[in-house]
Amino acid sequence: MSPLSRMSASAASALSPEVAGLVDDLLRDPRRPGNRDLLAPASAPRTPPAPRLPVGSAEVGTSALRLRLSGARVADQRPATAVSAATRVPAHPGGPRVPGLSAPAVERPRSGVPRDEGARSGVPRPEDAENTGDGGQGVPALYCPPAMRDDPALGEEVDDRLVAWAEEVGVYPGQLDRVRSAGFGRLIMLAHPETDDPDRLLAAAKCALAEWSVDDHYVDGEVEEARPELLGQRLAIAHSVIDQAHLPLRYAPQLEEVVRADPVMVALRSSLADLGTYATAAQVRRLRHELAIMFVAYNQEGVWLATGHRPPVWEFLMHRHENSFVPCMALIDAVAGYELPWAEFAEPSVRRVFTLAGSASVIVNDLYSMGKEDVTDFSLPRLIATEDDCSLDEAVRRTVDVHDELMHTFEAEAAALALNGSPELRRFLWGLWAWLGGSREWHARTARYHGTNAS
Repeated sequence: MSPLSRMSASAASALSPEVAGLVDDLLRDPRRPGNRDLLAPASAPRTPPAPRLPVGSAEVGTSALRLRLSGARVADQRPATAVSAATRVPAHPGGPRVPGLSAPAVERPRSGVPRDEGARSGVPRPEDAENTGDGGQGVPALYCPPAMRDDPALGEEVDDRLVAWAEEVGVYPGQLDRVRSAGFGRLIMLAHPETDDPDRLLAAAKCALAEWSVDDHYVDGEVEEARPELLGQRLAIAHSVIDQAHLPLRYAPQLEEVVRADPVMVALRSSLADLGTYATAAQVRRLRHELAIMFVAYNQEGVWLATGHRPPVWEFLMHRHENSFVPCMALIDAVAGYELPWAEFAEPSVRRVFTLAGSASVIVNDLYSMGKEDVTDFSLPRLIATEDDCSLDEAVRRTVDVHDELMHTFEAEAAALALNGSPELRRFLWGLWAWLGGSREWHARTARYHGTNAS
């Protein structure tokens, strides 16, 4: 299910009062045990970190990447194509201001929040995180950094403009109030703290809503009747939009007619075109690639729905590797106004930490969506409860453990990569960490989970 479809899913989740209370406490917990800045020296941990995930081979480990980068940095092998001045990158996120972009968030207080009023504002401070564990029987704290900034007015502006765009392209007809109440503009504002340019943030928000509309229109039947027997065909045609198909002149108009008649495909085309205003061709191509992977996962979900297959936990986690917030995260550098070179982005060790972050982020979404989902919907806690034959309460705790293992692994390996990576890689990894903190903050406070009086 997409983030928007989960917002309005059946409330008949059959959660016991105890489990519902645990999930609600997870949502509202102000603790953010993670280090605020990925690139800053970490203080001694209060509790031992979770075991880090094994790598497939030594070739894709962080030590292998450090060896390759220490002699000659991959980023120096960039193509000879011109890069605009706006994409030049300081050596560290705390560097000079990029024209048209905000100063990096690690260098300034949260927008509109005096430093001594952080707790009253609802934005957790690092010093508020006094407990990194669950104390045995208490509420476990998801391992995550705090949000780097919170600018409600900026998020609201992006939301207003996103709803207007959704109406223009035709997605979610008659349901634009759902789009507005979800607060996706706020999500993008929180997750991309390196810019306060509403146009750049809107470009990212359009891409996110367009990709989620594929799920809501084609897979879940939230907006129109789901047609499982047509899912593969519809996704293939949608793919011809994200990776433009070039047909002979005699047949091209027929494809174009189909595309223009489908609001989802119009949204995909429009969002990618708008992104091209701020991103390089390579950055847009990167997003196209991530969307293609997501389409594969949508097909897998379609098979589950059509056949009644209940995936084992390993298969669901594999699915989450492919169906996560990774397409949104792929835009971190484009939104911030610089470019992580493709050769470095494609390094196996960089890809590993990038997708670990994506999996962790979508597990947060699974946890926070439990109270909105039907008992027949798939989520990691429910699948763990079935497979491990444990209570749903215990499954929630085990899901937190899975999330924290991914986060600890990401933090350790990303920090190691940053030691010898290029300035662009350091900044991108910092941006991933900030994205995780912003996403967690949105999940904790958005009206989607807590109603309009969320605080």
